[in-house]
Amino acid sequence: MCGIAGLIHKGKTSNIGSEMTSMLQALKHRGPDSTGFAIYGEPSSGEYIMRVKVAEKEDIEKGHGILDKIDARIKELEKRLADHKAKVKEKKKVTEYALRYIISHDGDTEKMARYIEEITGVEILSLGNGLELIKDLGDAGVVSEQYKLDKFKGTHAIGHTRMATESDVDIRSAHPYWAFPYNDVAVVHNGQITNYWIMRRELERKGHRFMSNCDSELLAVYTADNLASKVPLEESLKRSISEIDGVFTYLVATDNQLGMAKDTMAAKPLVLFESDNLIAMASEEVAIRSILPQEIDTTDPYDEEVRVWQA
Repeated sequence: MCGIAGLIHKGKTSNIGSEMTSMLQALKHRGPDSTGFAIYGEPSSGEYIMRVKVAEKEDIEKGHGILDKIDARIKELEKRLADHKAKVKEKKKVTEYALRYIISHDGDTEKMARYIEEITGVEILSLGNGLELIKDLGDAGVVSEQYKLDKFKGTHAIGHTRMATESDVDIRSAHPYWAFPYNDVAVVHNGQITNYWIMRRELERKGHRFMSNCDSELLAVYTADNLASKVPLEESLKRSISEIDGVFTYLVATDNQLGMAKDTMAAKPLVLFESDNLIAMASEEVAIRSILPQEIDTTDPYDEEVRVWQA
């Protein structure tokens, strides 16, 4: 059992970090192992934000040896950025194992990302003009405080609280997942995908990369594959219902859209609130009420329902 949440403000920015923290903390009982945020700020022209992980959290307990490895990985990462003519405009080491870069780059971001991820122990969590993907072990309050998300301004976000069932308790298995290599596309999911290995092998044959054995990552890779074929987001969501087996509800966010899809059985819950300027959704109504204390009317999306909203 996991919890998912999403919200999108129409035509304005809000304290999206604080709002998503409240929603995910209200879903803590659905998954205490890890929490993740995909938050969309206001993009700056010509700049990319890169969130990168250079070790797993549990690696830090291995002593000074791992710290030397982390330093070497960061040096090699920055060398490879320079190799691709990317200029580091800002660098912040958020934790011993997680960094945030603002870079300027006018080359092929996919080639650059693949080159960087050839470094052992390095994973790009997100790369985009507006997307920042943050995930770590612990509940929403812990992760939000650790990464200083309470004052993050933006237009929309998705998030996830995880109870590990199909894979390990580590950051690589936590949601959201970036739809590598597409800038500003992220996915969260609640459910089980039963044809995971068949679809994974098919996507790997096409050249897509997987960073974990978590079935939810498949939805991010599947979305990336459709985007590569110029399939619009809404059509990709519709295709997934017939092409992916299992029980699932999932959310996809892009630079200016938020979409949702439920499988044919609609076994995994989702509650939806819509107003003229805000759309909010979550596994349970309590999450929506955490940011909207007034009386509200909600609906439950039906089986095979697909929706897409514009920021």
